[in-house]
Amino acid sequence: MSVVVSSPYPAAGGMWLKGNLHTHTTNSDGPLSPQETIDAYAARGYDFLMLSDHDQLSDVTALDHRGMVLIPGNEISADGPHMLHVNATKVIAPNPDRQVVIDAVNADGGFTVVNHPNWESSFSHCPQERLEEWNGYAGIEIFNGIIGILPGSPLATDRWDRLLGGGRRIWGYGTDDCHRLGDLGVAWTVVQADKRTAADLVSSLREGRFYASTGVVITRVAAHGRTIHIETANAQHIKAYSDYAYREASVDGAAMTFIVPEDTSKGYVRFECWGAGDKMAWTQPFFIAPASQQQ
Repeated sequence: MSVVVSSPYPAAGGMWLKGNLHTHTTNSDGPLSPQETIDAYAARGYDFLMLSDHDQLSDVTALDHRGMVLIPGNEISADGPHMLHVNATKVIAPNPDRQVVIDAVNADGGFTVVNHPNWESSFSHCPQERLEEWNGYAGIEIFNGIIGILPGSPLATDRWDRLLGGGRRIWGYGTDDCHRLGDLGVAWTVVQADKRTAADLVSSLREGRFYASTGVVITRVAAHGRTIHIETANAQHIKAYSDYAYREASVDGAAMTFIVPEDTSKGYVRFECWGAGDKMAWTQPFFIAPASQQQ
């Protein structure tokens, strides 16, 4: 049986743009005013930012963007598991039935990211059965910085692998979820885009053309046939994972070439790049299907 590997990353390349989709200002429970928040991220070299205050849209029209692209959005928080509404044009009512919320966000032209599913002492702010039953959301936060100082785990790759292993095609996002000054710049998303515009960034974020990071820089992702090549600036180890977090391969160093077995029955492969200390990066999944399904 031969297989076909689908890469979310365009072969032509494009520019890599660093940004954050989840941060709060004094409009809700953040540490800085909207302008001060924009200033702080711009000073750290970010290319884009979304102010995601709780259940409200922060008006940025009169603010100095400081050279960044600002994506409109918010965090839908009340009455259920928290979700990001990315590319919002209006506030969506926080219906306890989150499928209603997801459908409303999609109808508004935006997309939904489920936040910090492993938050709280139960490690289940968002139960797995909800993630499995909902449809139409773009992905989940696989790393949320603020949860590193709260009960639960900032990592949610365990949830991601369960969903991916079950056949779901969703993306993994990294955010710092800034509520304190010390939370700023903890985790981010690096997007591959053709143009430095909100429309291009939103399209890439919706379609998986990005990686999540806490400090490892991915410099090249190339896929040809069944061969996938990952290059980084500062990884010390790279690991390849497939269905339900099965570790396919591991190498020491800053680069990895992985060939998907021609006879595999796995549905995806993704890569984790481990650097010094807490520095990591996560690619999006490369989906695998029998060649017969591509005809």
